[in-house]
Amino acid sequence: MPDYRLRIEAEYEAIERTLSALPGKPLSELTELELAGVAAMLHNFYNGLENVMKQACRAREIGIPAGSSWHRDLLLTAGNADIISAALVGELSRFLAFRHFFSHAYALDLFPERMEPLVQEAVEVFKRFKNEIDDLEI
Repeated sequence: MPDYRLRIEAEYEAIERTLSALPGKPLSELTELELAGVAAMLHNFYNGLENVMKQACRAREIGIPAGSSWHRDLLLTAGNADIISAALVGELSRFLAFRHFFSHAYALDLFPERMEPLVQEAVEVFKRFKNEIDDLEI
């Protein structure tokens, strides 16, 4: 049987490295290239959370969604299976929406004022996410 906790811990480390790369200054002060880098970090942050949710689903023998809406379906599955709380599903849906936007937009279409709240909240959201995952019996 795979050690899901070890895989989750490895994801946590990658997420923490990603969060530590976020800037400590207002995004409006960044160049377009720097802003694109921040967008990539937010995208990576959410991908890491998805990887943890997939490991938790596997540990509980819950199928991983497939198809064109699998990202949204994974988040909903994690909420419905009590892997994460409904409140956290709501918070993460904003990061999911950004991940979708970033994956389908041009880097020059990024708006610092829309990204700023995500950057400011990412560390706290991760703490809540980690607490909920760590409380799971897997």
